[in-house]
Amino acid sequence: MRLPLDERFAPPSVMGVVNVTPDSFSDGGANLDPDAAAETARRMVADGAAIVDVGGESTRPGSDGVSLDEELRRVVPVLEAVGGELPVSIDTSKAEVARRALALGAELVNDVTALRAEPDLAGVVAEAGAYLCLMHMLGTPRTMQAHPRYDDVAGEVAAFLEERLSFAVAAGVPEERICLDPGIGFGKTVEQNFELVRRLDVLLALGRPVVIGFSRKSSLGRIAGDPQATTGPLAASLAAAVTAYERGATILRVHDVPETVQALAVAKAVLA
Repeated sequence: MRLPLDERFAPPSVMGVVNVTPDSFSDGGANLDPDAAAETARRMVADGAAIVDVGGESTRPGSDGVSLDEELRRVVPVLEAVGGELPVSIDTSKAEVARRALALGAELVNDVTALRAEPDLAGVVAEAGAYLCLMHMLGTPRTMQAHPRYDDVAGEVAAFLEERLSFAVAAGVPEERICLDPGIGFGKTVEQNFELVRRLDVLLALGRPVVIGFSRKSSLGRIAGDPQATTGPLAASLAAAVTAYERGATILRVHDVPETVQALAVAKAVLA
């Protein structure tokens, strides 16, 4: 029997990003080789990550999807190498990818579509007794940054996540195993991304742990002074992680694990 998610991932917990893709916005290609990806995952856990998030399909702005067979070809060798050895989550919206990953030792499914792409994914998670992360995204990766508009970004994102949380619970996933992600950079402007972190209390009112993935996002580079930035610098990523934790985030999804772990340790000591 798994612990409730908020006991398994005590704040602040770090989720390391392992993109097994050629085209992710921040590290595309660096971990496309399964051996390189497995070594990255091992290093992240050694550096303090509570879990590593393995994904075989880029969701950067403008990206196209990949076939089921291609996604499996990318992630299965990595999961075979580390699934029984390290704490692993699978970043996928495909039920069959999740099924294979969970069978190979993954404990969490991170779905950027919040079960909209393949609703059957909820049953896969429930049957496996796994954890689930539901994320808000406006549209699809191809369309999400085409003039995103909200009347109240925090309120609308919270309402969406509340509805998807209810859907997952109705499908058999215990609420205590679910966390929520507002989807920084997934159909939001620079200002909207920062407003979501500033108003994190609106999401926390839903009663579930919150995941924030602000690491290396272009909004950080633009706030740091480059209006054409496509990624954000390390210093800005650390500031975002610490601020999100101070606002109540439980899990910080990051690329730079050791630096983030150190920054969060200091923030936790200050807040103690």
